[in-house]
Amino acid sequence: MDSRVVVITGASEGIGAALARQLGARGDQVVLAARRPRELEAVAREIGSRAVAVPTDVTRRADVDRLRDRAIEAFGHVDVWVNNAGQGITRPVLQLTDEDFDAIMAVNVKSSLYGMQAIVPHFVSRERGHLINVSSFLSRVPLATIRSAYNAAKAALNALTANLRMDLAASHPGVHVTLVMPGVVTTDFHKRAIGGSLGPPPGRPGFEGQTAGEVAAAIAGVIDRPVAEIYTNPQHAAIAERYFHDVAAFERGMPPPPR
Repeated sequence: MDSRVVVITGASEGIGAALARQLGARGDQVVLAARRPRELEAVAREIGSRAVAVPTDVTRRADVDRLRDRAIEAFGHVDVWVNNAGQGITRPVLQLTDEDFDAIMAVNVKSSLYGMQAIVPHFVSRERGHLINVSSFLSRVPLATIRSAYNAAKAALNALTANLRMDLAASHPGVHVTLVMPGVVTTDFHKRAIGGSLGPPPGRPGFEGQTAGEVAAAIAGVIDRPVAEIYTNPQHAAIAERYFHDVAAFERGMPPPPR
């Protein structure tokens, strides 16, 4: 398999760092982006000469454009771009402030929009490439209402992803667009949530947590075999189908949300 050039945002920890390590280990060249330079450089050093760290605030369009330019400067082109950066929140709908909502939308939606607009013209010019947007199972099924704005932001990302995929399908079939939806992931993501951490959601059948490495392996698999979307927990597709089949009945059967 030929090596690929892969840009990963949110790569200083969690899923992004795990994906960078897995891709680097198999010979891909990776460009790592995140806001925390010390942690980002540490991941790049683990991978070695195949990794380039580019400190980036993905909520700034100019930073995202610079990330693209730095990747092309370093490796000549980009094959895959993974919009993975995100942030959680611990607020029910009626407690959201303007500042909460704007911050969550900036990190989880606008940053990915900037990434799409930065890299897809490069893919189109080469007639090939792969955009991967990391969303969440919570964008489909409201199992953690305390994450309200995060869930809404990821639902918006789902829509942008689907619309872009449809736009490209007819005219540029060599450019792939994939939506990845993890469920519960056993990382420190919840500790960085706006409003504080409630700890990871309690496990129950069908909603067991996955490690960052397991989610990264699912993303690596999609890079090798592009599809429109995946749930990284194979059980979640059936759960989402049940939810949309009868939303009211599904919601009546769920335990009350934490307060």
